[in-house]
Amino acid sequence: MSTPVAVIGAGPYGVSTAAHLRAHGLPVRIFGAPMASWCTQMPAGMLLKSTPAASTIDVPQPGHTLGDFCAKTGEGPYPSDWDIVPVEVFIRYGQWVQQRTVPGLEQVRVVSVDRQGGGFELKLDSGEQVAARAVVVATGLSGLAQLPPELAAAIPDGPSATGPVSHSSQHHDLSALAGREVVVIGAGQSALESAVLLAEAGAASVRVVARRQGAVGFGAPPDRQPRLRPPSPFGNAWSLHALTYYAGGFRRLPVPARRYLVRRVLGPLGAWWLRDRFAGRVQVTQGRRIVRATVRDGRPVLALRGADGQGGELAADHVLAATGYRMDLAALDFLGQGLRTGIVTRAGGPLLDAGFGSSVPGLYFTGLPAAASFGPVMRFVCGTQFASPRLARAVARAWG
Repeated sequence: MSTPVAVIGAGPYGVSTAAHLRAHGLPVRIFGAPMASWCTQMPAGMLLKSTPAASTIDVPQPGHTLGDFCAKTGEGPYPSDWDIVPVEVFIRYGQWVQQRTVPGLEQVRVVSVDRQGGGFELKLDSGEQVAARAVVVATGLSGLAQLPPELAAAIPDGPSATGPVSHSSQHHDLSALAGREVVVIGAGQSALESAVLLAEAGAASVRVVARRQGAVGFGAPPDRQPRLRPPSPFGNAWSLHALTYYAGGFRRLPVPARRYLVRRVLGPLGAWWLRDRFAGRVQVTQGRRIVRATVRDGRPVLALRGADGQGGELAADHVLAATGYRMDLAALDFLGQGLRTGIVTRAGGPLLDAGFGSSVPGLYFTGLPAAASFGPVMRFVCGTQFASPRLARAVARAWG
């Protein structure tokens, strides 16, 4: 059968999945710009929190690790956990893997996906209509940026890099905020690193606001990892080891447990190497949540309140919400309404079987949308090692 499997998205998960599908002899068409989210939604100068060993895109062809890329191109090298990978290097690595393992990438946008007979029909922005026997959604973070409702209420037209409130995904060059007073909302790596990059780019002042007391913290460097706990790409810990190497068992946990673990494990924490750059440059307000936000004379004003009932107002020139991403099927608006209503969800994402298949036969999800079924490792590049071979085998068995 010549009808292809369609892969939507050309980031790490899309490229990895397409490479594994082709290794099974399946015809594959992959759509999207290579490493698009990494190129447009990550700030220049960002460094990867993941260690070099955890930053390899899994493909079946040997010779395509991050280390192989460095050896062949002269980049790096990054041989140990003490080495930190710049986002620009990782983007070039991802594009290198794509060019070598998934040639023929079609840099067009999928406008819609609908059921057609026993398969699917895709409409592209080029005007072409494509039949597919199965569809893999690997669109990464696109459209999933999360904004606290209190902030969203203050900006009816939505967040904007040039407006009073933005989301961290809207900034590729933080130097555009030089000379301005900026408040960063959040306590994760994105928030803390954005705050540091803002300060280093010449912002007049930078303040991080976190709703939980003690939320702002940094991980332990490699030589201070607990020696009696098992290793993982994210540090030595039983929970991290289990969720990384036994992700298949995660989907058997009760829904409340899965929801809790996705939210808390590998949750907000700055990288160990960021601590020294942060101290003395960024102000911190912790234990205060936003109860109301307004815009006065073009300046955002936040009303804050703590658990003790104490609060006050905080004004700035700009508020940057580094509040992460949340799976939302409505944001995947290229999926037809009939498809979306047929997708069963649990724990904040599509309910997936062991092969990453959804309740709609032939429709698969990988990457962030799969975190609700397979755990928080699906938010990281190293999750491709677990996800892609299993998904490809499942598609080959069902549709090959």
